Amino acid sequence: MNGVDRKRRRIAMTLTAVLILGILELGEGELKGDYSKISGIIIPGFASTQLRAWSILDCPYSPLDFNPLDLVWLDTTKLLSAVNCWLKCMILDPYNQTDHPECKSRPDSGLSAITELDPGYITGPLSSVWKEWVKWCIEFGIEANAIIAVPYDWRLSPSMLEERDLYFHKLKLTFETAYKLRGGPSIVFAHSLGNNVFRYFLEWLKLEIAPKQYIQWLDDHIYAYFAVGAPLLGSTETVKALLSGNTFGLPVSEGTARLMFNSFGSSLWMMPFSKYCRADAMYMKHFSGGTRQGHQTYQCEEKEFQSNYSAREIADGTFFKAIEDYDSDSKRTLHQLKKSYHDDPVLNPLTPWDRPPIKNVFCIYGVDSRTEVGYYFAPSGKPYPDNWIITDIIYEVEGSLLSRSGNQVEGNPGATSGDETVPYHSLTWCKNWLGPRVNITRAPQSEHDGSDVQVELNVEHHNEDIVPNMTRSPRVKYITYYEDSESIPGKRTAVWELDKANHRNIVRSPALMRELWLQIWHDIHVDAPSNFVTKAKRGPLRDDDCYWDYGKARCAWPEYCEYRYVFGDVHLGQSCRLRNSSADTLRHYI
Repeated sequence: MNGVDRKRRRIAMTLTAVLILGILELGEGELKGDYSKISGIIIPGFASTQLRAWSILDCPYSPLDFNPLDLVWLDTTKLLSAVNCWLKCMILDPYNQTDHPECKSRPDSGLSAITELDPGYITGPLSSVWKEWVKWCIEFGIEANAIIAVPYDWRLSPSMLEERDLYFHKLKLTFETAYKLRGGPSIVFAHSLGNNVFRYFLEWLKLEIAPKQYIQWLDDHIYAYFAVGAPLLGSTETVKALLSGNTFGLPVSEGTARLMFNSFGSSLWMMPFSKYCRADAMYMKHFSGGTRQGHQTYQCEEKEFQSNYSAREIADGTFFKAIEDYDSDSKRTLHQLKKSYHDDPVLNPLTPWDRPPIKNVFCIYGVDSRTEVGYYFAPSGKPYPDNWIITDIIYEVEGSLLSRSGNQVEGNPGATSGDETVPYHSLTWCKNWLGPRVNITRAPQSEHDGSDVQVELNVEHHNEDIVPNMTRSPRVKYITYYEDSESIPGKRTAVWELDKANHRNIVRSPALMRELWLQIWHDIHVDAPSNFVTKAKRGPLRDDDCYWDYGKARCAWPEYCEYRYVFGDVHLGQSCRLRNSSADTLRHYI
């Protein structure tokens, strides 16, 4: 960028900063304040935090050993050359969650622990998780200390996270430190299993502070919660991982993957469970520090017993008791299920979510991808861990249930399908959190002029799935927004469905990052006329959003973009850049 361009860009960014900082003041309990006071706290998902060795382990027949701070998850070089050594650093005791006697691993810290799992020229892009997210924050001028990652050992059950690592104490301290450092509340971004972690933290917090101070603490420290790809009713893929193994794309056998996965206490955290069954809390904690045991009950509504099969039989252990004679690992599964989930002193995580008591909740997920929702298993005749084979898989595909061979299967499919990992009914459970009346908007994910935006206002909502009567162009990926028209008093809830956004890559979706940025931008303005950012149009926000229109021989979106060559550009699209009117552009979204 030459000197003139740098000067123009500085002027535009200065205008934007003046526009933000000049009209805002931090309101108590609301985000009507100085943009610089906001913090973003990222809670990553399953297998999305680097693990590093905290041992010295000599690996025979391999030139690569493990030394303290060496990368374990994920180092594909050592995985390929010394898989048995690598496994020792990964697996845990399946009964008490302690480390292997020869090697232990611990989660890395900071943003670098969640951006790329296996950094490198080839492996880095393939293992990228939150890197693009962080790049967006940098492009929009977010300070380094305003984005805080809270990695955790995703192998552990929720109670062990606190018992071994004091994770939830540290998470509480992170929120309080961010508040003192920046003077305002935080925005929580959680992905996949990270949402389960955050839910457990909210329940744990109830037992740590006085009841009258609980809601006030949340209002002071958390402005909004963005739940991305949350498995609110679990994921069927967990059953496959438990019984036959899921390699997650790693160069290991399914049996090895099963052996490793089943050693983790977290292996049951994302099991499917019924929306009709709830469990009362088993423990009540005194603020003096003691606990007393209460009577635990597990109650199901009548609807639960009207079907031949239910996820309840997975979550309550009935299924694993039934196969105990055929599977030696069932004893371990039942032990962990009772110890770490059913008898958890804070929460039985295998129960339906209620809306978190946070003022602003945004539930975001992908839809319309083929997702596994059922399996047929048969004994293989081999010993554990290869004692089961999958003979057929049931998929949900665009509102239908199909077998692996393509035959139609009877059942109760949702309106569409899930995100390749989590079924539709699990992702959409958060629609129950919406208010009694909902505004629905469907718009293209890409930049658009508003001509393909559809709206339904004040749709009545009765705590069930909402399916809008809207059309789709076959070549367009849409976002469908469900937003409170009539909110629960003191709360604001929205649900965003992104077409074809799969479970892992949704956090890298440019459309998602744009919508998050615009919603936050909207919220910090005291003069915003509505609760949610307008969907009327979407223009480019960054230079990367500008491109060359070969049909018209100019930069696309001339209202926003112009051709401006900078030394080093290698193609026409690279020379298309914003017109430096960032302030005016963002004003359209207030």
